[in-house]
Amino acid sequence: MMLKKLALAGAISLMGSTAFAACSYENKTEVKMLSAGFEAWKAVTDAMAECGNFQAELDQEFRTKQPAAFEANPSLYHLGGVSNGTVTPLLNAETIRPLDDLVAKYGANLTPNQLIRIDGKIMAVAMMVNTQHLMYREDILSDLDIATPTSWDEVYAAAAKIKEAGVVEYPLGATMKSGWNLAQEFVNMYPGFGGNLFNADNTTAVNSDAGLKALETMKAGMEFMDPEVLVSDSTYVQQQFQQGKIAMANLWASRAGAMNDEAESQVVGKVKMAAAPTAMAGGAPATTLWWDGIVVAANISDEEADAAFKLAMEGMDTEMVTANNDAAIWLVPGFTPGPLSEGAIATATANPAPPAYPSTTQMGLLHTALGNEIPAFLTGERDAAATLVAIEEAYATAAKEAGVLK
Repeated sequence: MMLKKLALAGAISLMGSTAFAACSYENKTEVKMLSAGFEAWKAVTDAMAECGNFQAELDQEFRTKQPAAFEANPSLYHLGGVSNGTVTPLLNAETIRPLDDLVAKYGANLTPNQLIRIDGKIMAVAMMVNTQHLMYREDILSDLDIATPTSWDEVYAAAAKIKEAGVVEYPLGATMKSGWNLAQEFVNMYPGFGGNLFNADNTTAVNSDAGLKALETMKAGMEFMDPEVLVSDSTYVQQQFQQGKIAMANLWASRAGAMNDEAESQVVGKVKMAAAPTAMAGGAPATTLWWDGIVVAANISDEEADAAFKLAMEGMDTEMVTANNDAAIWLVPGFTPGPLSEGAIATATANPAPPAYPSTTQMGLLHTALGNEIPAFLTGERDAAATLVAIEEAYATAAKEAGVLK
């Protein structure tokens, strides 16, 4: 429920000034940050860099680097860009600090929905919401008289017509890179079939009819995709769109702005957005809602933390948002919804499945098990039923080692 409120808060924020101002002060303390590399983080870190003495590392493998980097003493970074999925190991290791005092000092312009509280303490500040939504080539669907798909069955029917017409290399793109991306595809699809990820005793519930349907639906799309789809992440799909190689994909809203980047896109104005497809008739969009935001390292001095948080607030202000309105579904005041945000807002307001990432150890362990075990099914080495058993067993082993299960 909180994440839906976040999405709606971003959608109705009042419009601010359209002028992009330079930093309001000179930063005297060296600050380093590690985050993902999509457009919203580029906008925020560029704004932070205006203040000086700032170094940003934007890396799509950030989630694997952050835990060890923040565990170092002193931490290798002062700030981290996280989501409700990737913050979990940092919370578990206690390598990020509560932000209540810093919010009181520098967060006068933050809205309540930006404050991510864990056990009553502010542990992160959200800047945007994110979700996967359907992105499609409007010109291709129009030429072939295809209505905008609203379900995965309709997506595949449209893909068959596009494949027959031969107007692009591959009708579909997908973020199905083995590991985290592939696991996320399952986590999106599975609740769409009404499945719950966990039982009351912390065992996983994915070995179910919903689990079988999710796997089979994921595999059904592969005949319309690049044969190299198991190495395809968000950047891969974004570039496929930009180069005119695909016609549709269920891709992160944070990638929408790149479609109209004239410096690198060949499809400016041609890619439109719609709600994420449903998995079953009458169901909700088969996706999950996320937030992205900043955390501050625990293993740095209070003075460094003060400087880092102040700098982060400079990067997450109204001037940055109005200069980069279409880069994200911003929670920062100043965001004005536009055509590129229509799909994400439609998804967020269509009662999608409950968020799958309450920042728990269980979710992190299951996500790893999914990413490790599903490739064998997609390559034909193992059937769906055996794959679900393997996921169940891998999760149980890891959960017992972590003390989640007895």
